[in-house]
Formats: sequence, C-alpha cells, structure tokens
Amino acid sequence: MDVDPRQYENIVVNDNDIQNIVLSYLVHNCYNETVESFIACTGMKQPSNHLEDMETRKRIYHFAVDGNALKAIELTEQLAPDLLEKNKDLQFDLLSLHFVELVCSRKCTEALEFAQTKLTPFGKVQKYVEKLEDFMALLAYEEPEKSPMFHLLSLDYRQHVADSLNRAILANASLPSYSAMERLIQQTTVVRQCLNQDLGKDGLPFSLKDFLKS
Repeated sequence: MDVDPRQYENIVVNDNDIQNIVLSYLVHNCYNETVESFIACTGMKQPSNHLEDMETRKRIYHFAVDGNALKAIELTEQLAPDLLEKNKDLQFDLLSLHFVELVCSRKCTEALEFAQTKLTPFGKVQKYVEKLEDFMALLAYEEPEKSPMFHLLSLDYRQHVADSLNRAILANASLPSYSAMERLIQQTTVVRQCLNQDLGKDGLPFSLKDFLKS
C-alpha cells in the first residue's frame, strides 16, 4: 500500500540510503577529494566504476566554465569518442563558447573565420538559425557585454553548457545523468505542489527555498 504523502515525515530513512544519496551527489559533481574523505569516514565501499574518469570529467567541466571550450572538446573526445558527433546540440553549444571567448578577447577577425568554418554548417538546420544570428550579432558591438545578447557571455550560460556536457558524459558511460539528490528534490517539489493543491493552497506555489528554511 502506498504511504499517504502527509505521513512522509514519520517515515524513518535508513542511514545507508542517506550516505548513498550524498555520495552520488559528490561523484556527479566530481568532488574527488571529498568523495575519498566521505568514503573513509563512513566506511562505505568505494564505487570504483563511478569514480573512474571522474578527474577528467572535472577538468572538462572547468574548462567549459572557464571558456576554454576547445580544450573541453578535446578531452571529451578522448573520454567519450563520438559523443559530440551524436549530440549536435551540445557540439554547437561548445563551439559557440569558443566563438564568444574570441569575441570577448576582441579577436573579431578570428571569431568570424571560426564561425564560417565551424558554426556556419549548423545554419543548414532551422533550429540553429536564430541562435547563430544572436551569436553573430555580438560582432556588431564594440562592447558585446552591453549588447542585448549579453547573457551569452555570462557565467550562467557557460555553467549551463558545462552541466549539460557533464550529464551527457555520464549518460554515455551508462551512469545516471542526474544525481539522486537532484531527483529527490524534483520529486519533493512536485509532491509538495500537489499537496498544496489538494489542501486548497493554489494561490501560493511551493517554494523549495522557503521549505528548506522551515
């Protein structure tokens, strides 16, 4: 029999389950040293299959966040050959990061040549046309960070691409693309929203931030 969601707070959670959830989060986000310390403190068995290539994933992630997309692409192709060829959206996003880096460095001629060589082929697919127009428009501004497309230069955008790349690499290795903690938070959000609706609290959507403070 399913447990009434209103009784979830009375359910006892096994410590091992909690530890596995925490470990999956640490592995997913490539916290190598913290993983080793956590395993040593808890006495958990080291998940060698999950830890394999974690250091490379970490480097790839940081290269993408730092705007060094070409290095991120190089390491990705070494770790997961053909991944980017099969995932054109991700390939486009990474190439666009390098284009943006050239624009920000005021290397406009080099940026244009790179776009013609690497990005123009994507223009044959309709879903990339608008994105290409936005990126190319950056060349028209002396200060692209003040353009209407400034978000393409932001850390948030680079982190979004890096997160997508990390999930794709994990999925390619037959590992969960989302950590157990992320899935639990998603489920909690949905359940609490449904309970609010059942209790007639439609006016106030569930806020995870407020829930964590309670």
